[in-house]
Amino acid sequence: MKKQNFLCLLFMQMLIITGYAQKETIDIEYDAIITDRPDQTESSALVPKRFLQVEIGTFYETLELNNIKSKTTTFNTTLLRYGLLDNLELRVGLSNSEIKHEFQGNIVNSKESGFSPLAIGVKIGVTEEKGVLPEIAFLSHINFPFLASQDFKTKSTGIDFRFSFAHTLNEKSSVGYNLGMAWDGEITTANYVYTIAYGYSISNKIGAFIEIYGDLPEDSHFNHFWDTGLTYLVSDTIQLDVSGGTGLSKNTQDLYVSTGISFRLPK
Repeated sequence: MKKQNFLCLLFMQMLIITGYAQKETIDIEYDAIITDRPDQTESSALVPKRFLQVEIGTFYETLELNNIKSKTTTFNTTLLRYGLLDNLELRVGLSNSEIKHEFQGNIVNSKESGFSPLAIGVKIGVTEEKGVLPEIAFLSHINFPFLASQDFKTKSTGIDFRFSFAHTLNEKSSVGYNLGMAWDGEITTANYVYTIAYGYSISNKIGAFIEIYGDLPEDSHFNHFWDTGLTYLVSDTIQLDVSGGTGLSKNTQDLYVSTGISFRLPK
């Protein structure tokens, strides 16, 4: 294992151990877990103070372009969220992926694999929902290329930010949406991003969502996608999810499927 990959895994393990170490000091009951997966819309809810939330997933994506089919398998995408203050959470994200390229069913020599740049960021609670005014949070991340595997190392440090909004429609349904910008570290132009998701509680345990999202590079045209999925609340601190979708614009995405688990520590 490469040195930078080992350091990334060690860093995540240390954060998880920190969460366990605080278990004896917290005995307050909190609402059921609210996650930032599996949809692309980041929730406006923050992790409770002094709690660690771990969101782990895997996904598979395909795209065929110019007779070359690219298959991306992300074996493990992990997001660690820690409630530092009542209105501030710290965030660490990392993923391990493999991209294979096929030409008429034969694997092309080009293949990328390894860890993505390490993302470190914050989510800040701006305001609570009041009548027609939504709940609002602000998120931002810095993506550090020097900790990435060679195949996914970017030319420079990437950065992104977005505002997250949430409206409660009734006891069973809600709408969330994001607006923001991102610089991926490869090009200097900005990428504008948007998401809008409708969520519905089928029962106390099962939730469903449908979502439209996309981006607009400054030097290109809009890319639109859609996805849908289900969540299952095993307990107030554990959630399972499954989702899938595809691209709505040309040359964006043929298929996307994902599954994952999220849990909050201490219990």
